[in-house]
Amino acid sequence: MVTRDGPPLVAVIRWGGEVAIKAPATRRRFLDRLVRALADVLHKEGLSPHIERGHARCFARVETPAQAQALARVFGVQSVSLAHERPWQSLDDLVAAGVELFGAAVAGRRFAVRARRVGDRSRVPVSSQDLAVRLGDALRPRSAGVDLSHPEVEAHVEILAGRAYFFREAIPGPAGLPIGVEGHAVALVSGGFDSAVAAWQLQRRGVDLDYVFCNLGGRAHQLGTLRVMDVIARRWSYGARPHFHAIDFEELSAHLQAETQPRYWQVLLKRLMLRAADAVARERGALGIVTGEAVGQVSSQTLANLAVISRATELPILRPLVGLNKDEIIAQSKAIGTYELSKVVGEYCALVPSKPATAASEAVVQEQEARLNPGVLERAVAERSVFDLRALDLASLEVTDLEIDAIPAGATVLDLRSKPAYASWHYRDALFLDFASALAAYEKFDREPHYVLYCEFGLKSAHLAERMRDAGFDAHHVQGGLRRVVQLAREAGDPTPFD
Repeated sequence: MVTRDGPPLVAVIRWGGEVAIKAPATRRRFLDRLVRALADVLHKEGLSPHIERGHARCFARVETPAQAQALARVFGVQSVSLAHERPWQSLDDLVAAGVELFGAAVAGRRFAVRARRVGDRSRVPVSSQDLAVRLGDALRPRSAGVDLSHPEVEAHVEILAGRAYFFREAIPGPAGLPIGVEGHAVALVSGGFDSAVAAWQLQRRGVDLDYVFCNLGGRAHQLGTLRVMDVIARRWSYGARPHFHAIDFEELSAHLQAETQPRYWQVLLKRLMLRAADAVARERGALGIVTGEAVGQVSSQTLANLAVISRATELPILRPLVGLNKDEIIAQSKAIGTYELSKVVGEYCALVPSKPATAASEAVVQEQEARLNPGVLERAVAERSVFDLRALDLASLEVTDLEIDAIPAGATVLDLRSKPAYASWHYRDALFLDFASALAAYEKFDREPHYVLYCEFGLKSAHLAERMRDAGFDAHHVQGGLRRVVQLAREAGDPTPFD
C-alpha cells in the first residue's frame, strides 16, 4: 500500500464487469446509483463527497487507507486502489514519478511493473509496454531483480491523458450491482448466521432491503439481532437507508402453542413470519421477501415443508442460500463481519418440538392455521417498532438492568443449558432447569430468592430474566454466558473441565 506523502491520495475505483456490460442507458442508471453510494461513504468519513466519473473508473480524494477500504465495501465496486496522482507530458515524466514513488519499496526486493492505459487510448501517446520496460530498467539497480511471475513488490501505473496513478495494490470489492438498481424487498432476519448472509447476498445483487424481525426472545434477542443488522447497515449498505421492523411474536407464539399440534409448530411459525413480512412489504412497496433458508438444514427446510411454507404469501420468496452448506454460510459471515455477533444470537430457538413434521400436508397445515385468530398477527404487525439502522444508537437500547457480572452469595443459580451439558459441568450449587421448562414454570417459583440465570451465550438467560423481572421476581442473568460463569468459578477456586 502506498503511504501518504505530498499531494492528497486518490482512490481509484473500478466498477464490476456486470455494470460495464449493460446497455448505455442502463449503465448510466447503475453508475448514478454507484456514485451516490460512493458519495455516501465519503460523507460518512467526513470528506467532500465529490466523485469524478471517468471511463471505467471513478476517482475520489481520500486521506487514509481506512477510507479506501470503506469505498471497497460498496456493492458494484470491483476494486479500489489508493494511489498517488501525477501530471505527465512525456514518458520521461512517468518514469521519474515511478522511481520517486516506488524506489524505496523495491530496494533489495524482486519486483514487477504493471502498466496500462485507461480510457481513450488515442489521447495517451505512450504504450503501456514501453512504460513497463523503461520504469523497470530505472528501478532494477535499486532492487534484487525483476520477477514478473512471483514478485515481492508490484509497481502499478494507470495512465490517462495528462495524468497517471501510481499504486501498489488493489483492494478487492464485492462487485455485483449497486444497491437499489433491482428495486426494494424485505428480509426476514433472526440475528443468526443465515439471515444476515442472505441479506448481504441480495444487497450485492442490487436489492435495497428493509428488515423484518419476528421477536420470540424479548429485549435481549431484539438487541442481539439489531447488533448484527447494524453491521450490515453501517458497513455495507452505502447509498441506502434500511429500516428494521421489530414485531413482537411472543403472544402469537403462545397462541400457536395453545391451539395447534406441536409437530406443526415450526411450519406454522414460518408461515406466520412470511405473512408478517408480506404485510410490511406491501406497506413499504417492496417486491419480494428474502429468507436465509437452505434446503434440508432444519426440519422446516425440507423441500416438502418449504413448498407448504412458501404458499403463505403471493410475493416472490428469494432464498440466496438455498444450496449452501452451513460451513459455507459461516465462512461468508466471517468475511462480511457478522460472525462474532451471530454466533451468540444463532443458538436461540423458542419452539423446538420433539418430533417435528418433515413433510407437512398443506391441507393439515391449513386446518391447524384455521384454529388461530388472525387478529393476533394483525395486531402484532400494527404495533411493531421501527428503527432507522443508519441513525440507530445501540447503546441507548442496552439491557444492562438485566445483566450481572458476578454471582452474589446466597443467590439461587439456574443453569438453563441441556441436561448433558449440565451433567458435564455446572457452577457450584447451580440448579438444572432446561430453558423450555423454565419458561413454562417460572411463575410458580418461590418469589423470595435472588435468581441468577446462565446459559451458553446469555441470550436465553436474558430472555427468562426479563420475563421473571416483569412478573415481579428479583432476577438477573450472567453477562457473557458460560464463558463468564467458568471464569467466575476459576476465580472462586473451583475446578472446571475447561482448564
